[in-house]
Amino acid sequence: MRVCLVLLFLFSSFNAFTQEQIEQWNRFEISLKHKTKGNPFQDVKLSAKFFNADTTFVVNGFYDGKNVFKIRFMPQQIGKWNYIISSSVEEFNSKTGSFQCVKASADNHGMVKVSETYHFKYADGNNYYPFGTTAYAWTHMKEELQEETLKTLEKADFNKVRMCVFPKNYDLVKEEPKVYPFKVKKLVTNAKGDKIFIWNFDEFDPEFFQHLEKRIDDLNKIGVQADLILFHPYDGGRWGFDSMPHNVNEKYLEYITARLSSFKNVWWSLANEWNYVDAKTIADWDALTETVVNNDPYRHLCSIHGATSSYYNYLKPEYTHVSIQDEAPVLNSYSSATLRNIYKKPIVLDEVGYEGNLKRRWGRLSPEKMTHLVWNGVIAGAYVTHGEVYRFNIETDTFFWADGGVLKGESWKRIKFLKSIIENAPGPLHMADISRDLITASSGKGFYLMYFGEEIIESWAFNLPKKNAELDKLKEGVKFKVEIIDTWDMTITPVSGVFETKKVNDNYRLYDADLKEVRLPHKPYIALRITEIK
Repeated sequence: MRVCLVLLFLFSSFNAFTQEQIEQWNRFEISLKHKTKGNPFQDVKLSAKFFNADTTFVVNGFYDGKNVFKIRFMPQQIGKWNYIISSSVEEFNSKTGSFQCVKASADNHGMVKVSETYHFKYADGNNYYPFGTTAYAWTHMKEELQEETLKTLEKADFNKVRMCVFPKNYDLVKEEPKVYPFKVKKLVTNAKGDKIFIWNFDEFDPEFFQHLEKRIDDLNKIGVQADLILFHPYDGGRWGFDSMPHNVNEKYLEYITARLSSFKNVWWSLANEWNYVDAKTIADWDALTETVVNNDPYRHLCSIHGATSSYYNYLKPEYTHVSIQDEAPVLNSYSSATLRNIYKKPIVLDEVGYEGNLKRRWGRLSPEKMTHLVWNGVIAGAYVTHGEVYRFNIETDTFFWADGGVLKGESWKRIKFLKSIIENAPGPLHMADISRDLITASSGKGFYLMYFGEEIIESWAFNLPKKNAELDKLKEGVKFKVEIIDTWDMTITPVSGVFETKKVNDNYRLYDADLKEVRLPHKPYIALRITEIK
């Protein structure tokens, strides 16, 4: 995907300037030069009002280092956009300009938004189904490993990655980043020989954020959403980013939203395992969430993630979707559907455990189990995030879950296969008859997906629930074709013959008119794709 950056250098002798064209949902950027005597991060106020015939956005600017200030804008509508700058710097204030926003190219789908209560769509109306993975600290690794991570994400066809802004200090992840989000005021060494950073919380390091932006743009080019984790507890006093004063946290959020809100492939995740961050209360999290939402003029997707089964108040309007760590809802194919009914929002199970060979319970899912959990979530009309934690050589191996690099497991291939099935469906899935039929999902458009999971069944009598989620009920005389999906071997086998629905002594289900059955492979993880013949 192409990202347009328009660099406009404004000097006091200019009153207005015009840039001809920029694609819808791409970035329009104003670059302003000014040398400040004091602290440019604090002493300069900068924003711009962008407006067309019927819409107005107010966008905050930011200091990008080397005497350069920037304002970024993501136009939502085609046509002419005008702007006027407001600033405490006299030569910036009241400067005006305009640009023409043109129709997006074929591979530019815009931001992802919530759709149909439980699902997602791009701004251009195309369905978006999050099949994501986890690489917490990949942008803090060596450049060669970062490039390898991008190649892996593209190969695996993941379209979302959970990633931390701050570096991670964990017994499995100890790498020191090249740059930090704040300028270092002082670096001392304690009696144990450990480095102790004394930060200048009044000055960000633009290089850190410039690198993060480059990687978000790299993700955009391969169609991946950056689910940015803004805070996390994995610090252990090494850097202290998990225990900054509240006013510093707010300044950080104001700065990062000014920089990144114009990136169309960004999601906000306030925290990973929010309840393990001891320095913050629920009131703090509520306030920080409001800071993010109030400073994002485009209202990107936003949620917060807790430790296992720690559910935040996802009913709050600031949260667009539910982001949870919990394996229980995907141990079957219907519990996640119950969560949908409670929250009336998309359910994203961002951690259900990880495929791997660790001794820890969260890092030893078999590839079959990881694949099975993802299928259970999808059948429920929810979404499940992948993760992998294999380490065979302690000295040299990386964890994709934290470091990125190369995937060593097997579930990602099956998830890619499932993604292709869902993306070729006529629409997002819902459980057809929740609490009564525990294995059947429907798109409501003559499309059903039935998953038998770990159960081994020799044959299946064709039958479908009359109830079709909240859509039109299934009627008699509808003809279907059936395909057998082996979710592990990744094969799709057509079943011969046509099946036609008919009532057979059951007010809630319809069977084949001739009571035909389908022979199934004698193995687990079998699914059926049932499609109406028009």
